[in-house]
Amino acid sequence: MAFLKLLARHHNQLSAQTCRLSVAAAAAVLPDTAIWTPAPLITVSPAARSLFHVAIDVSDSPELAVSHTRAGQYLQLRVPRVAKPSFLAIASPPSLAAARGVFEFLVKSVPGSTAELLCNLRKGDIVELSHIMGNGFDIDRISPPEKFQTVIIFATGSGISPIRSLIEAGFGADQRSDVRLYYGARNLERMAYQDRFKNWEASGVDIVPVLSQPDDTWTGDSGFVQAAFSKAKRTFSPRSTGAVLCGRRRMAEEVTSVLLANGVPAEKILKNF
Repeated sequence: MAFLKLLARHHNQLSAQTCRLSVAAAAAVLPDTAIWTPAPLITVSPAARSLFHVAIDVSDSPELAVSHTRAGQYLQLRVPRVAKPSFLAIASPPSLAAARGVFEFLVKSVPGSTAELLCNLRKGDIVELSHIMGNGFDIDRISPPEKFQTVIIFATGSGISPIRSLIEAGFGADQRSDVRLYYGARNLERMAYQDRFKNWEASGVDIVPVLSQPDDTWTGDSGFVQAAFSKAKRTFSPRSTGAVLCGRRRMAEEVTSVLLANGVPAEKILKNF
């Protein structure tokens, strides 16, 4: 009954946005030309407030599984009896799909959206997946590590999803002298993947959480990630620096402007759209 109510609400709010990929990227795909692959859910569980960890079994579709080759790629997902898909960046590294036939996602449950319906499904329920889309993060542009010793990563909200894929896929972070992740969220309750921070830091990534609406006990950076980066005033050589961005458009635009003003070449600022 609850699922049927969600379906009704979905049809009344077809304009709801369900992901943070660019509108241009989404509009460039014609849903009715996609080839849809049915796949069962492995798990749907809370990851943070309004965010859910979703794992999908694609082991019966090996061609789809191995087509995920680069962090930052995404796909479309449909739930039963709903035509409108949701665009979702893949959160797991490509190696997980290749070895175990699993795609993992971090999904924001937006009221009235396909994403909300997905987050209310259960293990064993069948969803439909499109082919893999996008070129992902072209890490070759900031390689080899010895030439690009500084990599600055910016993520906000569910934009951390493809960043997780990047970090866990590996990009030579431990061979670079300065790799920072500025990760923004409203508060700690809305910050996913905190349980992974220790492993990420062990791989060579310095985690800088930034909260826009922290409580009184917070002693870390507050505000927005672009401001936290500027405030840090850490020196770096722009010609040996790369950056990776994923999150709100305003953040991406402002961070790009700051990096360009500091001499970082535009082609070294990576985005997944």
